[in-house]
Amino acid sequence: MIASASLPTRGTIAERIVRLKKERNAILLAHNYQVGDIQDVADFVGDSLELAQVAGKTDAAVIVFCGVHFMAETAAVLCPRQIVLMPDLAAGCGMSEMITAEEVRRLKNAHPDAAVVCYVNSSAAVKAESDICCTSSNAARVVQSIPEGREIIFIPDQFLGAHVMRETGRPLILFNGYCPTHFRIMASELAEAKLAYPNAMVLAHPECTPDVNAMADHVVSTSGISREAKVADQTHLIVATETGMLHRLAKENPDKTFIPACSSCDCKHMKVNRLESLLWSLEDMQYEVVVEEAVRQKAKQAIEAMLALG
Repeated sequence: MIASASLPTRGTIAERIVRLKKERNAILLAHNYQVGDIQDVADFVGDSLELAQVAGKTDAAVIVFCGVHFMAETAAVLCPRQIVLMPDLAAGCGMSEMITAEEVRRLKNAHPDAAVVCYVNSSAAVKAESDICCTSSNAARVVQSIPEGREIIFIPDQFLGAHVMRETGRPLILFNGYCPTHFRIMASELAEAKLAYPNAMVLAHPECTPDVNAMADHVVSTSGISREAKVADQTHLIVATETGMLHRLAKENPDKTFIPACSSCDCKHMKVNRLESLLWSLEDMQYEVVVEEAVRQKAKQAIEAMLALG
């Protein structure tokens, strides 16, 4: 039996990660849904838009992306001269796997004059078939940037698309994709939480179903949830999104209490990344994410069209 004293502690692993980041000239980007240990050692924690913006501007030689595969692909698209690593290739995305480039081409053939707005929660190959990308924080602004009267195909999240239609009044041709994690957040559970905390503010992510979002005080991206939580007068807030978000919220607002609308609604893909796999990634420079050049060039146009909107 190995003595427990000989095993590395969480603090020791974190210290080794910090040292290796310096040695590799690496930047560590973490999504809001990552486990708390990874958020705590990251150089930047944010939503998809914020992470894409940071990746596009960094001069670090190595970008270690603690999120899911499409996020690392986005960094690889924007930063072809830098090494982009993922700690664990099992960090996929159920929503992104619901749509293929071929399905986008079929939609375009059926609506040849339509603009294709692609949620970043999609593969580089799907982005390459699109006119402009969006995130949950800027989707309405992206849709509004398209001239009135032009058809718009919105892929792949039907619930974010429905939310954008309500916000903008613009008709959208929706795909039937969705986030499996947000889909599990039930209106009945949210109603129970509201009964238990009648004075609490409710913050929901637009990937939630319409019946959940109808019960929220604010329907916003994860960066929006962070922003609203900071300025809220309420001391109790019910949060309808992936549970990893609560770690950041608690750190930023130690005087407030955050209640998950669904305590079991965590993303298994997001949670495969651990401190140990992050350490191994930096030690062995694994696993590198590379996008085929022809796909990268087309996907880059769609991403940069989004980033140009600010």
